[in-house]
Amino acid sequence: MTVDENIKRIFNEIGRTTLVCVTKTIDPERINESIRAGATIIGENRVQEFEDKCAEILPCERHLIGNLQTNKVKKAVQLFDVIQSVDSLKLIQDIDRKAEAIEKVQKVFLQVNIGNEPQKFGFGSDEIGKVITQIHSLRNVQVKGLMCIPPFVSPEQTRSYFKKMKALFDELKQVDQDNIDIQELSMGMSNDYRVAIEEGATMVRVGSAIFGNRKS
Repeated sequence: MTVDENIKRIFNEIGRTTLVCVTKTIDPERINESIRAGATIIGENRVQEFEDKCAEILPCERHLIGNLQTNKVKKAVQLFDVIQSVDSLKLIQDIDRKAEAIEKVQKVFLQVNIGNEPQKFGFGSDEIGKVITQIHSLRNVQVKGLMCIPPFVSPEQTRSYFKKMKALFDELKQVDQDNIDIQELSMGMSNDYRVAIEEGATMVRVGSAIFGNRKS
């Protein structure tokens, strides 16, 4: 199937859930094909890769969904509308400083290590409340959502992790804090987005189901 056909099929499947079209290693021509087919948000994993190709990409909302290294924060704040992969207090404080320098309020998601996997980035689900308290004074970041990457298991086995994320999301939606407005739950990728939607995802990140298998 073509990119256009895949985009339309996925839109039919996900209904009102927001699609982030994952464009890691995808060239600008094919990215633009997805945008012309109706994709309004693209998600990139690497700051440098996106910087190299962003000038050729049609207007759309741009999300960073991969790990953000400290030395790339300044550039990420300049390039992306939303940074989904905020995984430490130090990182969000650095984003706040870099955003202040260019008079921007940077939208971010907090990445949750919902499977408590030592090799993965993210906050433990029991840490989020403390983190929100600690960032109370930051004025140039706005926490708009939560994001997770569950353990690499079968789609059905991800369900329990997505349920935990939904419970955390429902709890944090109630937070009354100026720089916290959690409205998005970003979970589910090409192999498990259907399960994620069933368990309450408001946003899914889909790449290979649109563009086919990619280079690593």
